[in-house]
Amino acid sequence: MNNRDQSLVTAISPAEERTWAMLAHMSVLLNLVTGFLGPVAALIIYIAYKDRSKYIAYQSLQSLLMQLVFWVGGGLLAATGWVITGLLSVVLVGLCLVPFASLISIIPFVAIGYGIVGAIKCNNGEMFRYWLIGDWIRME
Repeated sequence: MNNRDQSLVTAISPAEERTWAMLAHMSVLLNLVTGFLGPVAALIIYIAYKDRSKYIAYQSLQSLLMQLVFWVGGGLLAATGWVITGLLSVVLVGLCLVPFASLISIIPFVAIGYGIVGAIKCNNGEMFRYWLIGDWIRME
């Protein structure tokens, strides 16, 4: 296979780019079913398309990092908050922490909504950047 044939094999249409970027962001929904496979799906999309499309690579890497920070990190923070609240409830101080622990528990679910927004924007062909996380990744 010569270089011209090889470039035809690796070419990705704009519609395919939008679809794979959307799927990378929608992988956050896997977390609802499995609890942890969303970042794995985003990582697989990143590895498969990092050399073929900068757009897909950027969007999937953002999705991966967002899920690690907000789903995994937020889930661990929420679990820690509830454990501390439960332990301190023995001395009644923990009851004051229930609203705080409840608020922290919302973080992983906000991540799901944010991922869906990213998927919709990518499906429409727009460049989407997660707040803070989009700045961590360079798209060259």
